[in-house]
Amino acid sequence: MRILFALTGLVLAGGMFFFYTKPTYDSLQATRDQIGQYNSALAKATELQQLKQTLLSRYNSFDPQDLARLQGMLPDHVNNIGLILDLDNLARRHGLALENVYTSTPSNVSSASTPISAIGGSGKKYDSLTLKFSTNGTYDNFLQFLADLEASLRIVEITSLSLAAGGTSQTASAGGAFAPVYQYDVTLRTYWLK
Repeated sequence: MRILFALTGLVLAGGMFFFYTKPTYDSLQATRDQIGQYNSALAKATELQQLKQTLLSRYNSFDPQDLARLQGMLPDHVNNIGLILDLDNLARRHGLALENVYTSTPSNVSSASTPISAIGGSGKKYDSLTLKFSTNGTYDNFLQFLADLEASLRIVEITSLSLAAGGTSQTASAGGAFAPVYQYDVTLRTYWLK
């Protein structure tokens, strides 16, 4: 009888081990692994939060005027009207006026024009805007306009420039002498961050 109780106890112990203890132990082990992953994710999140605070304090240490200048150089949105007004104000300082202004983004530029997507691939973090306009004025005034455009903070690239004779104009600086006036057709490209 003792042997029967011993064998029954052994079978019950084996059954409990295989049907309860081992699955519970395996489940506990999986839970420990999951807790380890969560702890590592929390440590990474804490590290990222500290990095964010470090970068934020560095950003706040920059001069606000420098940040505004950087925003003017490469804005984070396209502002067609603001760009046209800035160019018109720049042109007016030199006695020029913008005429026949046309803007286009790479999606609505025809394939016969200058290729816009020549820089970078499709995963670009920036985009461009093409601006075409005409103006009339003397060659000296137009050169001064181009020099100011070059010195401006906004990144612009002249992709096309043509000029045609337009007549003569009396200039005050040369004692009332007549200077030739030309019509300038300008195409330029500017960029912004997406």
